[in-house]
Amino acid sequence: MPSPSLHALSEKLDRLIEAVGRIAPPAPPPTDLDGADCFVWSAEQGVLEPVHRINRVEIGLIRGVDRVRDILVDNTQRFAAGLPANNVLLWGARGMGKSSLVKAAHATVNGEGKTPLKLVEIHREDIDTLPRLMAILKTSPHRFVLFCDDLSFDHDDTSYKSLKAALEGGVEGRPANVIFYATSNRRHLLPRDMIDNERSTAINPSEAVEEKVSLSDRFGLWLGFHKCSQDEYLEMIDGYVGYHGLDMDPETLRAEALEWATTRGSRSGRVAWQFIQDLAGRLGKPLKD
Repeated sequence: MPSPSLHALSEKLDRLIEAVGRIAPPAPPPTDLDGADCFVWSAEQGVLEPVHRINRVEIGLIRGVDRVRDILVDNTQRFAAGLPANNVLLWGARGMGKSSLVKAAHATVNGEGKTPLKLVEIHREDIDTLPRLMAILKTSPHRFVLFCDDLSFDHDDTSYKSLKAALEGGVEGRPANVIFYATSNRRHLLPRDMIDNERSTAINPSEAVEEKVSLSDRFGLWLGFHKCSQDEYLEMIDGYVGYHGLDMDPETLRAEALEWATTRGSRSGRVAWQFIQDLAGRLGKPLKD
């Protein structure tokens, strides 16, 4: 028979456990994956938050990247059809439509009337929670394009190991219903000085660098985006002007568009879109959703 002191301690522990249970947050409700085609992974809450209005542009308005556009759409179509497809790394110049192309390719494939793909965005700072997200997605009957925008890793950042394991490594490997698309300004996702430093200080330089550089090898497709020419930039402007019905003298439009790019110090899809927003505002014309 327990002593009175042990019995009292047991009662206190029971009350403490009950109190903690009352203040603990309730388990998040299961996500209705049929309710939307796009979700954002909330790592802190462990839920997929639906996005009913996606910020994207028509794929026909993304100019100057025709070849990589076709490759990405083809890869996405094959994945949607249950055929073999690759993880994709879209890397290169800023503002050339890398993330826009991912969202536009998703919309294009879904617009074909087949079983819709789900687009799930994971933020860069939540990469180390990928195993938890994969565990949720792999049990679903849906197919998912898992998307991380502006992916890169800095010095002393080891979360890239979670990404490596989630993409191809580990006992289970990547779930058959999940594919991973990422955009980055860096082809190897790591700062060049970090790779060079590893190479110069290691006893075996090639082995020291191999683990870090091999991360990008997990992506079967590398799609490069490069700075656009003046003609490609003006083609982007003309595409936006026609799509949104903006009326301006062609010569004046050309002169103002080139001046805008000069003041920004670059030509890109992002700069073209910023000019169009300014132009539409000055003309008092709303832009299409």
